[in-house]
Amino acid sequence: VISESQTAFVKDRQILDGILIVNEIVDEERKSKKELLLFKVDFEKAYNSVDWGYLDAVMGKTSFPILWRKWIKECVCTATASVLVNCSPTYEFPLERGLRQGDSLSPFLFLLAAEGLNVLMQALVDRNVFTGYRLGSQDPISVSHLQFADDTLLLGVKSWANVRAMRAALVLFECMSGLKVNFNKSMLVEVNISDSWLNEAASALRYRVGNVPFMYLGLPIGGDPRRL
Repeated sequence: VISESQTAFVKDRQILDGILIVNEIVDEERKSKKELLLFKVDFEKAYNSVDWGYLDAVMGKTSFPILWRKWIKECVCTATASVLVNCSPTYEFPLERGLRQGDSLSPFLFLLAAEGLNVLMQALVDRNVFTGYRLGSQDPISVSHLQFADDTLLLGVKSWANVRAMRAALVLFECMSGLKVNFNKSMLVEVNISDSWLNEAASALRYRVGNVPFMYLGLPIGGDPRRL
């Protein structure tokens, strides 16, 4: 159900998987002098933004039994909240989207929600709209994205086609899932690409410009491994 690009909350997958993969890719590209674009994506208030109708549709597409979907919908859609006004709570009101913080079910439901972005990116790669990083010389494997819950990294060659495809995928994913890109934390990083081209691409995407090494999942990517 959950793709291999997602390494969070899945048995036999670890947070280090994505870190090691992207570190190897960055190191290889620097040595070979090839150009590489990395899109570090962060979503605003990810758990609070998940659209319930979208989540149910994803469960339907992944063959969840109708009874299971009804149970999960009952758990998710009955959430209520209240706010403090002058130190006193207001009347409770129903929520319209989002997953409950602290609920043991929420991380796994979020993985289902995040799977939509994997499907979008894979479709773009299959249709040659987005060109990811090709790993290996014989029968190369395309690596276009890595995910750890809502921490997402997109990888591709330097091209305006990739920039446009990535932006379209994120906009479409937001419309479907409710997950909106946090532009204050998201950034565009380059390997062997000129600053002028990167700044122009970052401006078009409304991203910040980052540098190697950069932080991903708490560790520096592209840094000196002896200092980790």
